Amino acid sequence: MPLILDNPMEGAAMQVDLGDVDDLFGDSVPLNLQARPPTKRLLLRLDELRNRGSCQGLAWSKSGTIASIAPDGQSLDLRYIRAHPKDATWGLSEPTRCEVSPNLSGGPIVHISWAPTQSSELAVIDAAGRVLILNFNTNLNKMLPIRKWDADPVDDLHAVVGTYWMNPMPSHRGVGNPLHAPIVKDGNNYQIETTLVHQYGPFHPNPTRSVLFCVTTNGLLKMFWTQQNGRIEETPHELESVGSADDLVTHAAICSDPRWKCMFVALATSSKQLQLVQMQLDWGLPATGNKGVPPGNLQLNPTLKTRHVVVSSWLPGGNNETPLDSSMTQLSHIKLLPSAFDQGTKNVFPLIVLTVRSFVPPSDSPYSQEVQSIIDRWEVAFDQPQTLHPSFEQLGSRRNSVGAAPSAGPRMKRLDPIVVNKIVTGIHIIRMGTTIAFAYQDGTTEYRDRGTLAETWNSFNLDRITSVHEAGFTQSGEPTCLQTVISPTHFSVVQLCEDGKVKWHPIHYNMADPSAMSDAQQQAVVAALTMSTAQAATTQSNIDDILAVARYFVGREKFAEQWVIEMCRLMRISVDYSEEAHHDSLVRNNLLQLCLSTLNNLGWNGEYQPRNFRGKLSMFALNLRNIVILITIASNGSIQLKNNTSPLDEPEVVDALAGCCKWSIDLLCWLADSLFNLLDDAKFLSFLESRQNFGDMTAYLLSKNEVALHMMLSSAIRGLLSAVCRRMAVLQGISQRALTYYETRNASGSKDPNAPPGTKSNGPPAALHLAYQKMYRYTNASLISVAEFDKLLTTLGADIRKQYSESFAELAKRAASAAQQPSNPQAPNAPKFNPGEEAVKRAQTHCELTLLLGGSPPPPFLNVVNKFFKTDLKEFRTHTDLDKLFFADYGILEVHDDPRALAARRQKGARVDLFKRVEIYRAKEGSKSSGGGSNNGEKVQWRRCVRCASVMEDVPTNKPGITFVLSQQRNCSCGARFALLGKGELIG
Repeated sequence: MPLILDNPMEGAAMQVDLGDVDDLFGDSVPLNLQARPPTKRLLLRLDELRNRGSCQGLAWSKSGTIASIAPDGQSLDLRYIRAHPKDATWGLSEPTRCEVSPNLSGGPIVHISWAPTQSSELAVIDAAGRVLILNFNTNLNKMLPIRKWDADPVDDLHAVVGTYWMNPMPSHRGVGNPLHAPIVKDGNNYQIETTLVHQYGPFHPNPTRSVLFCVTTNGLLKMFWTQQNGRIEETPHELESVGSADDLVTHAAICSDPRWKCMFVALATSSKQLQLVQMQLDWGLPATGNKGVPPGNLQLNPTLKTRHVVVSSWLPGGNNETPLDSSMTQLSHIKLLPSAFDQGTKNVFPLIVLTVRSFVPPSDSPYSQEVQSIIDRWEVAFDQPQTLHPSFEQLGSRRNSVGAAPSAGPRMKRLDPIVVNKIVTGIHIIRMGTTIAFAYQDGTTEYRDRGTLAETWNSFNLDRITSVHEAGFTQSGEPTCLQTVISPTHFSVVQLCEDGKVKWHPIHYNMADPSAMSDAQQQAVVAALTMSTAQAATTQSNIDDILAVARYFVGREKFAEQWVIEMCRLMRISVDYSEEAHHDSLVRNNLLQLCLSTLNNLGWNGEYQPRNFRGKLSMFALNLRNIVILITIASNGSIQLKNNTSPLDEPEVVDALAGCCKWSIDLLCWLADSLFNLLDDAKFLSFLESRQNFGDMTAYLLSKNEVALHMMLSSAIRGLLSAVCRRMAVLQGISQRALTYYETRNASGSKDPNAPPGTKSNGPPAALHLAYQKMYRYTNASLISVAEFDKLLTTLGADIRKQYSESFAELAKRAASAAQQPSNPQAPNAPKFNPGEEAVKRAQTHCELTLLLGGSPPPPFLNVVNKFFKTDLKEFRTHTDLDKLFFADYGILEVHDDPRALAARRQKGARVDLFKRVEIYRAKEGSKSSGGGSNNGEKVQWRRCVRCASVMEDVPTNKPGITFVLSQQRNCSCGARFALLGKGELIG
């Protein structure tokens, strides 16, 4: 009989079915393949982290600028996320190369870091430790140096190993900042649980400023701070006396601790020492100067005091190297986690020193080893002071000694380490220090609780949402990356890949397909978006990536409406201005602007695409608000300017206000014409015959995309229209006085004490005279009477207030009677509370929010609308030339969105300048403006809003008036930031 070995096992006979083998053992066991070995670029990045404590090459500001060190190491690449003008899809912009300085004697740029304030300051540090501070206050991708590094020494011992931007002064009573989380399901609604995260000094005396601290390799602390005159000064202080190479500092971390009301500095040295230094900062202000912003003539004189409190080693077994691998004795990260108070457990978490050591197996290792990161933690504990026996106290007093108990000394208690089978590439302290984010080389981001360092946000929970990740969203990234930075809202990340490219990754909804998600899931998504938006508004952070994620759900029915309703409810945003006599609070309502900007973005599909009803309604409201602000600032700017000058003394300002006049009057004329068309529409009038038909009126207006009536009925938009009407009257009076003065001034050019703003003793320049003539022509050539239109608005507002009073009178009585029941007693010293008024306010707010969102007016509004169209509007029409109004050109409003109008606008290639409100054109050789532009055909850069794609010319000028007015135009009318368009960059 032949043996089995006699038959050679070749070809198919050698193939083994692994599935059959698994079945043989009764289980399907997956194969554990060895992980992909680290690449050469990743190993170089890890060496960089081990050798230099400050080597961050990617940073994201609160205002939206994403800065990265260019591959040449001599410049910066500036990016931002933006909604594309063509189809409104969000994406990462192309990089803008920024040459930071001609003086590059300090070697390549190695570290960048943004200030936590709204001033958009970026610290740029080179290999020699020189510090350059840039300001991005005007455009996202254009910098202005505010501190140069030319005078800094070029010395390797001054290389920076740790940086820290001091926390700005808290917004809530100078004690802390509100944290809007979690959001908890309560019945059919969600409620935000807001907690106060306490923060104590030191702070910069000016709440809009921060302070930059840098620790050098020779143990020197450098403090860069802003003087009252805006000049950045430097205060050095020696932390560690370096006498040998073993004393050199390799990594450093700084934090402000709220419990001990001071600052701490953690130092890691070449000799494996871990030192903790306590630091006190005194600004040298008098006792009365600690409250509020100190006066501008009071100079700051800061001083630093430090003392070493703990000296230990960051090695697990002392100074003995681990036998596993020498790389485990190399530190890659160090962080300080300040003390924190847990509102839930009422516990105080102590100060934590956190370090990271990473292990990478050698390529020739015979063992199957994985990469590994060990996160070591030390808890800084302060012992209680010892109590001496009274006998020792008497003994000490007889010998004239102090006899006091020894003071409490801090000690560092090592906690259990955390081992992760990945390489840590970055650590980010987010959410006001309550959460720690670890970025890994495989593109993932892990979130851990500040107190326990346990993983969090890794499961879905629709009943109690602490983060957007618990509402069904997950974060993914590149399979391999070198650096990761998290956006200020935590809705996206930007990663530096191994090929040198920078990529943006927003979070994705994985619980269900957006088109098939349930009502409960949609409600949870809306609640999570609202919670994040509220937190961004509190910290004044950019919300563009929140809008980018929200665009995934625009196809859902009533998604945008539900989101804005939830924002107004949970964030307590005022939308009812039916009782408001003045417009100041309406214009200053930044949260209302946030709601309108949300509607504007979600209702916009690109430059040459039709807007939906809410998008068009919000667009007009935002532009009206912007014009009111510009006219108010220009008219009252003489208070801020010196030498008794006014912005109205400069032709550029007057020319821009003239364009605003033209746009505003065209809007009023178009609004009147649209209302007249409804007055002649028999089908529309049929809806006003009974309450049964009145409910179908809004559906008819939505089908025609006709927003005129809702603009009149909404108290917020009606208030902005009234404010614009009154500004037009002011500008008409100013221009008339100016022209009268010019015509009657004497030949000597003597100054009339009653002359209007914009007139000088030596006579006006020709450009200023022409600008006032243009303003006067626009304000006096209106096809309707602006004053009469304002009266129409006032009459309609009075009728609506009267209707509210009549409709909700019974509601007020029921609420008042319910409050008088014995079950609802009121304390004798409690503030006066009128339940009837509160019930009426809630009902009015509901009605006003419905109108602002383009909903149906309440049935009692039938009488108001009937009177408006059949009495008030008919009377107003008798004073109007209907033919001129019908044939007028409203192209500057960009309101017509039928296919023919959109095609004609695309063919024309004109855009409306957001600031000057004139049509401008962008050609290959530059931009030219028409209709009153001021560049006279010269090449002028354009600025474009990253959210709504509005454009304006970026004309540099040294004149104080136009500079002051343009400084208020840092943001678009929608509240987003501007970015300069590059040469040859397409608009849409």
